Amino acid sequence: MKYFGSIDQGTTSSRFIVFNEKGNIVTHHQEEINQHIPNVVSVEHDPTEIWDSVKKCILKVDSEFSIKQLDSIGITNQRETTLAWKKSTSEPLYNAIVWQDTRTQDICDELKQIDKLTDEFSKTGLPIATYFSVSKILWLLRNIDDVQKAKSNDDLCFGTIDSWLLYKLTGEHVTDVTNASRTLLMDLNSLEWIDDILETLGIPKASLPSIKPSMFNYGTNDKILKNIPITAVLGDQQASLFGQNCINPGDVKNTYGTGCFALTNTGKNIVHSNNGLLSTIAYQREGSSAQYALEGSVSIAGAAVQWLRDNLNLINESKDVEALALSVKDNGDVYFVPAFSGLFSPHWDETARGVLVGLSRYSNKSHIARAVLESVAFQSYELLDSMEKDIGIKFDSVNVDGGMVNNNLLMQFQSDIFDKKVISQKINEITALGVGAASYLFINDLPFENMGNFISQSKTWNPNIDSNQRENYLFKWSKAISKARQWT
Repeated sequence: MKYFGSIDQGTTSSRFIVFNEKGNIVTHHQEEINQHIPNVVSVEHDPTEIWDSVKKCILKVDSEFSIKQLDSIGITNQRETTLAWKKSTSEPLYNAIVWQDTRTQDICDELKQIDKLTDEFSKTGLPIATYFSVSKILWLLRNIDDVQKAKSNDDLCFGTIDSWLLYKLTGEHVTDVTNASRTLLMDLNSLEWIDDILETLGIPKASLPSIKPSMFNYGTNDKILKNIPITAVLGDQQASLFGQNCINPGDVKNTYGTGCFALTNTGKNIVHSNNGLLSTIAYQREGSSAQYALEGSVSIAGAAVQWLRDNLNLINESKDVEALALSVKDNGDVYFVPAFSGLFSPHWDETARGVLVGLSRYSNKSHIARAVLESVAFQSYELLDSMEKDIGIKFDSVNVDGGMVNNNLLMQFQSDIFDKKVISQKINEITALGVGAASYLFINDLPFENMGNFISQSKTWNPNIDSNQRENYLFKWSKAISKARQWT
């Protein structure tokens, strides 16, 4: 039996998972990481805590299953989250600024006014938004003295979480094309950093990692990884796309985690959206052309359920939301838009704020719980609808993964709103499986078509409401979105 491993560093936890050659989990360990939220616009992580959590996961697994048996290891990570460290010592210079953080809105407004960079930014496939890494880099340069000092001493590294882990594990300052494509600094065609943007904004090119293919031999670590090579790196949503076997143009998946992320494979073609979506890299194998994707991103999905639990105390555990929502027959005409950090795709409205509308004396906490769940389905519908408009095809079905897939009420409502079949896979850890399998297929020189051997369908949901009811739901959702966007 052969085995492969995955380091999965996410927004709320780090994991190390070992799979066998059939795609089954052999063993795993998980460590939660703290969310630092010092004010209404800031979300940070401690880089040292992230690194320590990854080490703990690997060492714990190795104590139960010798990782020397692994063929390869892949790394997948929360994307866009950005940090700075000293090149000489790997000492972090400040907390990592998380992808959800919106403190850099003023910087983004400033970037939009630099006319000579308009065409350069268009090469990235991304809109100027706080979501992406460049404004986080500029904030660190402008506000953290230690970052400026490191810059003046040519002792500065910037990177996303994959770069940070690779630096700690291999000593090399590198990133893969999928993560680089989320910075607002990489040309989607050339797969290189855009010099004009770097020079204009004063970002030293030497502080950025070298860009490598997703499937590539990144090296290893003799102490922690026991010389098992890291042979794949993918941003978490691209890892999920690969793990869902979406390797052909037109394949589509939606992930339900802290946020919601829908991607469709567009093959070797870069599709530029007219409907608020992102052009991005799906993956690249060393020696081959990059494969591209069209992506829709929603910042608040599972995080809205956590908000019900932690801020409103309506439930004790996140899993309790389904039972509470099922205690009423429908949403009671209550709609919730979780625009806590503005709205991402397809609206890209940083001024929007969360709203709860349609309340009456009849409304109760069960209606609110149901509205929270339904908001995830409505936001995902907007992503799929935009994709179909951009690529000119209708999807017959949607592959789904992520923690919220276990919520049967949500998945059935999602199928109703999509008006499509929704398909989950037997294994829940699709993201970790995707990057681990990519590393295994690469190191063994196997075709990517073999990815299908690792997964099998678990459950399907089919639409079960009439078109009039569906259109009424969507009409009311559109009205709720307009209220959220009128906040300021």
